[in-house]
Amino acid sequence: MLDLLRAAPLIDGHNDLLWELRQGRDPADPTLMTDLPRMAAGGVGGQFWSVYVPSDLPADRAVTMTLEQTDALLDMVRRNPDRLELAWSADDVERIAAAGRVASMIGVEGGHAIGASLGTLRVLAELGMGYLTLTHNDDTPWADSATGEHSHGGLTGFGEEVVHQVNRCGWLVDLSHTSDDTMRQAIEVSEAPVIFSHSSARALCDVPRNVPDDVLELVGRTGGVVMVTFVPSFVAAAGGEFNQVFWAEARRVRAEHPDDPEAVRTAMDAWFEAHPGPSATVSDVADHIDHVREVAGINHVGIGSDFDGAPTMPEGLEEVSGYPALFEELASRGFGDEDLMKVAGRNLLRVIREAERVAAQLRAAHPASNATIEQLDGA
Repeated sequence: MLDLLRAAPLIDGHNDLLWELRQGRDPADPTLMTDLPRMAAGGVGGQFWSVYVPSDLPADRAVTMTLEQTDALLDMVRRNPDRLELAWSADDVERIAAAGRVASMIGVEGGHAIGASLGTLRVLAELGMGYLTLTHNDDTPWADSATGEHSHGGLTGFGEEVVHQVNRCGWLVDLSHTSDDTMRQAIEVSEAPVIFSHSSARALCDVPRNVPDDVLELVGRTGGVVMVTFVPSFVAAAGGEFNQVFWAEARRVRAEHPDDPEAVRTAMDAWFEAHPGPSATVSDVADHIDHVREVAGINHVGIGSDFDGAPTMPEGLEEVSGYPALFEELASRGFGDEDLMKVAGRNLLRVIREAERVAAQLRAAHPASNATIEQLDGA
């Protein structure tokens, strides 16, 4: 199975190691889910590294911290030239993976990272951003989050322009964390296929972070990819009830500390310690891949683990060396080698190439937009 994954190559849509390191974790800490030797053992050829920062930060602080996280990633790549290389294109991913290194791409997790500035968005592109997740856990001033207040009814006019500029830069529009309305509107507005970097199927686990069947069908019709996450509370059937309890507690704590996001994070970390949530298995993750295949089609499913972004992972997929176990499970369900390679990374490479093609056309036809949120939304 390792030979197949390396040939595909295996590309994971989301890993939060950088945030854990920012919190002071030692890269050699054995309780981390990610390190470079284990990535090699798991057959990883490409990785979107999340440069996540909290979505409740003031705009200027969110931009600064995102740049700091990006700097940390670039430094990690520079310090490990034998293991990592920054990839700027689908061809780069294939070349780097074939050389036995991990093709490293930047996932900007949340539109708050651009500070409602198209110029900031383009600067991040110059640094190597691979995708922009339109929201995280909170609404942005221009898009609704799955777990936000849904104050915009999806995308605003500025939000639509953000999608256009992501297309023009050749990045991927990532709809994980977004509301259903944002999902549907962004798919309609985007001129290139979209991705969900780390989401699963809502029909199997009823949480807002997962993708409903009508959107899975849209993704299939428009050429995108849903990269199934491993997070137990998003794949186990019991995750729906757990998610409701969690967000009820989160709303209570936010009301108790309305102007102190750090106190909210501390309280919710403690809550997680006391309420670890449902467990899951490799089979649960495979069920979601099966469901996306059934609804969207085999050409529209991928892998987005979220390693080091959740307290636990499914039994058998506890850390980054575990990918072969998942693909062995898929093979036991009748996935042939070609289908396994599509899921592992070839579907995503197709989307990246299409985004590159669309970007070349848009750059030739249109100058970069300098529109502001005030001009487009009257904010």
